[in-house]
Amino acid sequence: MNWMVLVVVVVVVFILIEVQGQQSYVDNKQLDCYNHYNTTDGYVCNGVESSCLSYLTFRSIPPYYYSPTSIAYLLGSEPTRIAAANNISDVQPISADTLILVPVNCSCSSSYYQHNASYVLKSGDTYLIVANNTYQGLTTCQALMAQNPFPAINLTVGLTLQVPLRCACPTANQTAAGVKFLLSYLVASGDDPPTIAQRFGLDLPTLLQANRLSSNDIIYPFTQLLLPLTSKPTPAQLQQRSSPPPPPPPSAAPPPNSNNNSKINKPIFVGVGVGAACLLLLVITVFLLLHRRRRQHYQSAAATESPNSKPQVASGPGLEPGKIADYLPTSPLPSSDTISSRGLGYAVESLTLYELEQLQRATQFFSEANRIQGSVFRGSFEGDDAAIKVVIGDVSQSGDEINLLKRINHSNIIRLSGFCVHQGHTYLVYEYAPSGSLSHCLHSPTTLSWKQRVQIAHDVADALNYLHNFTHPPCIHNNLKTSNILLDASLRAKLSNFGLARPLLVSHGHNHNQDQLQLTRHVVGTHGYMPPEYIQNGVITPKLDVFAFGVVLLELLSGREAAAAATPAPSSNNGGSGDDQELLLSASIRGVLEGDHVRDKLEGFMDPSLKREYPLDLAFSMAQLAKSCVATQINSRPTMAEALITLSKILSSTLDWDPSDADELQHSTTSLSLGR
Repeated sequence: MNWMVLVVVVVVVFILIEVQGQQSYVDNKQLDCYNHYNTTDGYVCNGVESSCLSYLTFRSIPPYYYSPTSIAYLLGSEPTRIAAANNISDVQPISADTLILVPVNCSCSSSYYQHNASYVLKSGDTYLIVANNTYQGLTTCQALMAQNPFPAINLTVGLTLQVPLRCACPTANQTAAGVKFLLSYLVASGDDPPTIAQRFGLDLPTLLQANRLSSNDIIYPFTQLLLPLTSKPTPAQLQQRSSPPPPPPPSAAPPPNSNNNSKINKPIFVGVGVGAACLLLLVITVFLLLHRRRRQHYQSAAATESPNSKPQVASGPGLEPGKIADYLPTSPLPSSDTISSRGLGYAVESLTLYELEQLQRATQFFSEANRIQGSVFRGSFEGDDAAIKVVIGDVSQSGDEINLLKRINHSNIIRLSGFCVHQGHTYLVYEYAPSGSLSHCLHSPTTLSWKQRVQIAHDVADALNYLHNFTHPPCIHNNLKTSNILLDASLRAKLSNFGLARPLLVSHGHNHNQDQLQLTRHVVGTHGYMPPEYIQNGVITPKLDVFAFGVVLLELLSGREAAAAATPAPSSNNGGSGDDQELLLSASIRGVLEGDHVRDKLEGFMDPSLKREYPLDLAFSMAQLAKSCVATQINSRPTMAEALITLSKILSSTLDWDPSDADELQHSTTSLSLGR
């Protein structure tokens, strides 16, 4: 009988010790995308079941993924299951940076366990960014590349990726030890195996063995650790921060006695008394300093309000550090956050200040269905549509945009109606442009007519001329492109996206153009729209906008993209190399308008979707204007006022032109041919 008891004890000990490694920890190899490791492909199918209920963890990211609905959309789960696992409703917003539980069905696919999700690629996405930023390490770039047919570089916006999310089912040894679920836990900064084990009530050796780790191994933030659980995880386990285990007792501790206790407690009492006295002294000192500073502030304010003093005027992005109090509103803002950045002065008087909850309701918690493009969402306020732009983290830049747009009133510039600041993020509420961007319309099945294109060009020129000459101070848009030109229901253009706009430094000298020159070391922009002096030397003048406007004119004429591969005109002066290399639209126009056979080359340059339903002489005039706008030399480009005058004449003639008059088209062709 004794030997049977011994066998039972040995078996139990064996089961406790032999909860063997379920999987190997990824060990930060997920960052090395172009090298193959077995650990980065997924968790191997070595469990008892081929499929099981598993749990993932995901950290909420406002405004994109911070409700059960939006997170379920990203991870291929169900909102009701996420809500039930976290004791919330399926539409309840989740605070930023909150770790939540996501139940998924984990299945063996080929050799690896995984839960499948899908993701539509957006601008700037790479396999590394999708794996580590969007999905927070729940997948790896190696696994994405192995299970998708797309090339490792130059991913195309709009493609749908299959995303294998890392999960696993318990092994036979783990099942025998009572393990029912495996939780893919997102390691945070400051986490280590002992504190994680304590938080989830796990035996530390069991946790280490489940990931094939030793006590000396290091775990890294933003990686996944498998936690073998005997019961379903709870939200409380994710949120609590465990204290480290108590240190071991000294090897030769003296036996407790009253004398030792009194010797130990005496210095403690003395230390507490001294600390309290120091704290009291510190409080008194701080109070006196604050009182003195407040009195000096009142004296300074009285001096500032004297008749001989001059009020300071804010200059937008150039506000001095420490001067923010001069530009902030004097009354408190009814918002969930205090606006303390220098860029949000002046921002309240004429704008609506929204609460985040209002924007969440308007956009259905910033759902994917309401996404217009990038970080811009469509919202509805009592039946009125609006476009809501989310600016993450950079309150100062969004503040500059607010201060600029709130003092602008022009029918061809998008109107800012309100904003919200919440937890360091800014939400800008604009009027809604139902026809989308000019970039979209130029490449959609619905063709813009010649008259519509000329009207759009005139609208944009009018807006830029207003910015350069009629705002105070004048400013440069600095990011003009067809995707930043929006169209309303009548296809009238509205200039948008003023995040990079900057004021002009205008003095009262005689040479007005030279006074407006600025330099920057931070060159930002879109390839194909930036002039050479800006790319090479960081020179900023109003002619930067003029160059980009010339590119927009060429896009309106040709229907091509600013930097798309285009077939060069049959001329030695086409501005390109004559091979299949990329040809900028701004360079190609020289080859069209110079040399012989201008008419044929211009007709070949024009957008085929127009079907030659345009007056060729007016198209030639518009192409000439575009060519002068994209001139290499700054002084060879017209001002926006001059460009607007030329476009006004082209628009007036276009409105008088009858597209059904075939003789007009023939006359245009003849006059152009004779003119060359």
